[in-house]
Amino acid sequence: MRARAGIRRAAHVAFLLATTLVPVFPAGGNPPAAPAPEISAVAAGRSVGLYDAQSFRLTTGPCRDCPAPRQALWYFERETIAVPLPGSPVATFTPGVRAADDIRAWAAARKPAAPLDYPPLVWVAAPQVAAGARLTPDATALTFANRVTVPFRLTPKIPLNRSWFDGSSANFFAQRTIKVRGTLREDGIVARTLWPEDFRLDPAPPRHELAGSQPPVEALRALVRAEPRADGQSPFAAHALWQRDRAAAGPAFPPGRAVIGIMVNGAQGDDDEAHGGHFALVTGRTQADGAIGDWLVNNFYSLDVESEKGILAAPLPLDNYLADLNSGQGYYRPSYMIVAALADDRAAVLLQSALNRAYNQFYRHQLVYQHATMNCSGISVDVLRALGWDVPARGPTSRLLAAVGFPYFLVTERSLAKARTAFDYLFGDQTRLMPAAAFEEAGASLLALVGAAGARAPGSNANGPLARMLADDVEAIAFLRFPQLPSSRAFGAAPAVTTWEYRTLVPADPAEAQIVAVPPRPFPAELRDPDLLPAPRRPSDIAAAVWAALAIGVVLWLVWWRWRA
Repeated sequence: MRARAGIRRAAHVAFLLATTLVPVFPAGGNPPAAPAPEISAVAAGRSVGLYDAQSFRLTTGPCRDCPAPRQALWYFERETIAVPLPGSPVATFTPGVRAADDIRAWAAARKPAAPLDYPPLVWVAAPQVAAGARLTPDATALTFANRVTVPFRLTPKIPLNRSWFDGSSANFFAQRTIKVRGTLREDGIVARTLWPEDFRLDPAPPRHELAGSQPPVEALRALVRAEPRADGQSPFAAHALWQRDRAAAGPAFPPGRAVIGIMVNGAQGDDDEAHGGHFALVTGRTQADGAIGDWLVNNFYSLDVESEKGILAAPLPLDNYLADLNSGQGYYRPSYMIVAALADDRAAVLLQSALNRAYNQFYRHQLVYQHATMNCSGISVDVLRALGWDVPARGPTSRLLAAVGFPYFLVTERSLAKARTAFDYLFGDQTRLMPAAAFEEAGASLLALVGAAGARAPGSNANGPLARMLADDVEAIAFLRFPQLPSSRAFGAAPAVTTWEYRTLVPADPAEAQIVAVPPRPFPAELRDPDLLPAPRRPSDIAAAVWAALAIGVVLWLVWWRWRA
């Protein structure tokens, strides 16, 4: 009986390989660390962002013939990645210059009809994808429409990860069809990502009219903070906010349209370092069935720490970004996205190519992540501004408080580093600092570019190449709400918009704050290129120097006064 069961299970797996389960990209190059079947077919119509999946191959970090910088491959030594095939136009960089200056000069010299540059790599995390699957209520198997059943288990939990898939997760996924990214083994599939296939942008989503009397920033904030359910667990929703020609026949988001997305993730429910949320820019294409899981999210995250969730900075599919069992943002907080569908690919092509260029500078540490001065919002907004979309600056929280409060922070925190960080948070442009502020200002600016209700006239702030493209090409704008995926994690909420609001969410007693200590990940000296410029000065450098000079002056005056006395 045992042998017969084994044969039957092997037959099911083999049948699944032939009919349902396919790799994200063609097999080739160095194989993934985990054993995977040799399959060369690609699922019909599958893509990653703006790219055809067939123009990539799967490999891992130790790849010796990949076009990605050696620094990038070092971070993905044990991860499944996709890299462009030979002959693809891969993004490059200019040595010896700052990342924003590099992008600005590249964009100015770029020809209008230049092709889409490829990223150095895409983090896909797992070699196979199964679509149209159903998870059994006990989360032990996947079933398919052809009645094939395959044993199912989860990828291991990262030890520092404080939450995990539980009964509420199994109940949520068992109620819908899902797409699974994972690794097929002889005894079934080991799942890395579970994506709800009902999270989609249909070609003709229901409309949500923005109030004409309400400023766009406030209208977007109201959308983010609206909770149809009292328990804060609102379902996924997609609404059309604006359409250029409402009288025209046809859907607002027909298949094949290039899209640009502006995403903000909310505040985590049990992590007092994450009330500000997270920010990312997205590119992709609309699909006939509304699928959005293959859109490409450009996630900038600190490279110099080992994330407790296993997060790595990279361009990655939206389903990985939100629903990876360890690193998925959707397991920690709700998320929100503004999506612009374009009549022409050029704006999305320009943006994604520039972001690919930024990743090259990021992996080699010419562009260094810093929470108070160069975080996910700052890097993304800098790219938009370098391309000629002048996303409005919201200004500092309080320069005066930052200046006079520096010695107070130094005394109370007993740390020069913490005093400098507090100064930089108060002194910096909030659009670059706070993900929610970046989301609101970029979203309101987009609405202003197209002349949506409550915004300025079309083209009034289209003062650069990317802004002019958007003003001319945006056909429709949608708002997407992603609920937090159920797990053992506490539920989060909308992100804090200001540093003042952030402060109210953090316990007054530091001993009560929930913080996950993570180990550092030092950048190897042998990976540092000789052209790297020193880190730019932070505003707090000047404050520290001024207060140090004042302190020395006071001491010298006291010495002189006592000597005179």
